[in-house]
Amino acid sequence: MSESEQQTRMRERPTMEAAEESTRDVAILASGVSVLLAWHQFFIRGNRERGLFIGLWPPTILAFASYFNQKRMQQRLESLKPSSIIDSLDQMFGSR
Repeated sequence: MSESEQQTRMRERPTMEAAEESTRDVAILASGVSVLLAWHQFFIRGNRERGLFIGLWPPTILAFASYFNQKRMQQRLESLKPSSIIDSLDQMFGSR
């Protein structure tokens, strides 16, 4: 791996990790809170319909988070230049 490639990876790593973690953290937190709220409505307050309705939120929240993560990855891949991909492949197969 060349020095410039290492520097590029070092610059991109914190940004990508922060973006992925922030999206996952918010989605997981929101899903967890909605599960707790659904249990509260269903078991403690006895409002079963509202509990079931709120219980449908976590999969929806996680689906939206997954969709936005996939869109971000797609944009990232599209922003890569074909020459950089070819250079990466050359470096990978050239070292074998």
